[in-house]
Amino acid sequence: MIQHITKPFKYFFKLESASGLLLLFAAIIAMFVSNSDFSEDYFSILQKYVLLGTESFGLKLTVLHWINDVLMAIFFFLVSLEIKREFLQGELSNPKQAMLPIIGAVGGMLVPALIYIFININDTATLNGWAIPSATDIAFSLGILSLLGKRVPLSLKVFLTALAIIDDLGAIVIIAFFYSGNVEIKYLLLMLLAVFVLIAFNKFKIKNFLPYLIVGLFLWDFTHHSGVHATIAGVILALTIPHDKKNQKKSLLLKLEHVISPYVAFCIMPLFAFANAGVSLEGINLLTLLNPIPLGIVCGLFFGKQIGVLLFSYLSIKLKVAEMPNNSNWLKLYGVAILTGIGFTMSLFVGNLAFFESQNYLDGVKIGVLTGSLLSTLFGYFVLLLATKK
Repeated sequence: MIQHITKPFKYFFKLESASGLLLLFAAIIAMFVSNSDFSEDYFSILQKYVLLGTESFGLKLTVLHWINDVLMAIFFFLVSLEIKREFLQGELSNPKQAMLPIIGAVGGMLVPALIYIFININDTATLNGWAIPSATDIAFSLGILSLLGKRVPLSLKVFLTALAIIDDLGAIVIIAFFYSGNVEIKYLLLMLLAVFVLIAFNKFKIKNFLPYLIVGLFLWDFTHHSGVHATIAGVILALTIPHDKKNQKKSLLLKLEHVISPYVAFCIMPLFAFANAGVSLEGINLLTLLNPIPLGIVCGLFFGKQIGVLLFSYLSIKLKVAEMPNNSNWLKLYGVAILTGIGFTMSLFVGNLAFFESQNYLDGVKIGVLTGSLLSTLFGYFVLLLATKK
């Protein structure tokens, strides 16, 4: 199915694989600290306010919000650059190659959401978390896949990467339409003005990043005050960055992607994992997993993801809409489908948005995400190990 792999993809895969292992380390540290003598300091620091600028002209946010709203805007900026590049010249630019991950991703978002809704149907308060198990942590899942080395065919690595990228695109749409607050028209109009300026920069083929950055900072501030989640500013900014397919050495998009990727992979995402994965295990037992929120998330990630991805992939291949990846079989594809249930950082991020006004639900979210991701990691690795056994 996939015969040609671009240099940007190879670089991206190596980077994401390495950072996935670092994410695991950051999550383990967060769990340890949040259940140690330092737990009070850990949680209090995250809620401490930090002012950038002055009281009259500046931005004052908690440490947690600096990470989740500001730094994650940079993460979504990078993700959107990757998505744009993949659609313009990468694995998603060929419709035939793109169909399997696209259809698989749709199933992987739809089925987990339906399972969560089914479990939480009688509670309107917890129902808001329906999108939590629909996400896939691209770095963590690729990190686990990389542990198997050359035993896993390259075509499956491309399939998982493309599917996770489409998952991220789905997450962006969900955040924009379902997890934004009350819209402030004044700031929404200022957002549109900033977008028009950025589009003008693109049309005039401005290849210096500084003008985009300056307008992008204003765009983030307008978005932050508009009621739309601030990370969407990173998405919008990325989509206006020009890309020269004919002369890639001069492509601003590829230059930015190459420069930003290491900082996101090895600084921003581990920091996000450390700040959001910490949960006190005091008073928690196996019965806790039977509460609607963690149960819906665990079942959605572990069962929903693998069922959705495999079922939709199976139907698309049988109907000849898509093709089985090269050097692969159904057991290998099933193993990769299980790994898509590693929601981790993306699921935690969506969970924070879903229950922003109901903080008492967040511990259940963290327990569900960590448990579902762990089950998907162990079972997916075991299945792939079995499928690639020589």
